[in-house]
Amino acid sequence: MGEWDVRHRKLRRRLCDDVEWMEFGGRATVRAVLDGFGTIDENLIEEPGGGYSALALRLFDPATALWSIWWVDGRNPVLQPPVAGRFEQGVGSFFGDDVFEKRPIRVRFLWSGISERSANWEQAFSADGGATWETNWTMAFERAG
Repeated sequence: MGEWDVRHRKLRRRLCDDVEWMEFGGRATVRAVLDGFGTIDENLIEEPGGGYSALALRLFDPATALWSIWWVDGRNPVLQPPVAGRFEQGVGSFFGDDVFEKRPIRVRFLWSGISERSANWEQAFSADGGATWETNWTMAFERAG
């Protein structure tokens, strides 16, 4: 929870064997909702060529012990299909199905290195049902202040 400075690293183009990365800053404000059964992250993403806002909504289902995560890009404010998963041995692994450039894909979010002062997130896409993954976006969070 709280205020975070974020270092982004993002592939310029996804699922086309691109190796050129963009690096840029950002900020995130994270707060608990629903008595701790959820969180909301409000993000300012300072991407080259224009910044934008985005939102992550996370909800915990006590019946399944799974977290679901939805993403909303402020440039097209529509809930994206969720990823779902859990934390085991300090790593959160979350998977879901989506469509990218009219192709069905699998999406993976990984959370790791989580401490009071820092955390790491990465997103990967798979166009072959999860046999191979392309990491296309990483965020390194550092507590602001």
